[in-house]
Amino acid sequence: MDTPVLAQALIASPVTGSVEPALAALPPSLAALAVRGCPRSYRKGTLLLEEGAQGDSIYLVLSGRLRAFGCDARGREITYGSYGPGDYVGEMSLDGGPRSASVITEDASRCVMLSRESVLAHIAQHPEFALDLLTRVIRRARAATLSTKQLALNDVYGRLKALLESTPDERLTHQAMARRLGCSREMVSKLIKDLEQGQYLARNGAGRYTLLRPLPGRW
Repeated sequence: MDTPVLAQALIASPVTGSVEPALAALPPSLAALAVRGCPRSYRKGTLLLEEGAQGDSIYLVLSGRLRAFGCDARGREITYGSYGPGDYVGEMSLDGGPRSASVITEDASRCVMLSRESVLAHIAQHPEFALDLLTRVIRRARAATLSTKQLALNDVYGRLKALLESTPDERLTHQAMARRLGCSREMVSKLIKDLEQGQYLARNGAGRYTLLRPLPGRW
């Protein structure tokens, strides 16, 4: 039995015994990784990982969406990233250090929880996965560097402009934007309203913003 078929046979619904529909869409390497873990379902708003806590497990997303974020001493949040099917989170703790961010479910989600030992065993059998893991870590480190640079050098509008231009198909509430930009929801709402009145963007029925024309460099 080849890897994808074996993965589908092993990861099935504990209630119906049917194959996880999302598993068939995973690349073979991730499907092989998934069989080493424990599939679990989570309600919206479930905290999977807590910043600063010790842990050696990662979560592979089968369905739903997760959000990685950090908090300051006053409880203000900033979002580091949003992750969907085929993504995994928690890999930064594989070195044995504390969690670098908290992760919460934004929708009802189904994930496979994998231990550090399971991931290392998978890498031993599938060395190419190490490159995938390294690539994702580098990509997220670059995103974090860019985010820090934007926070330091751009005003709120500049950061909002970059967010709108880089996530044209993502549904974002004003509060979600504020968390990513490190500012208040009221500031985001004001800027969005001004841009809508200036006919630079419009919100469609699905809650996504469409750029009607290039956003100005400054506001």
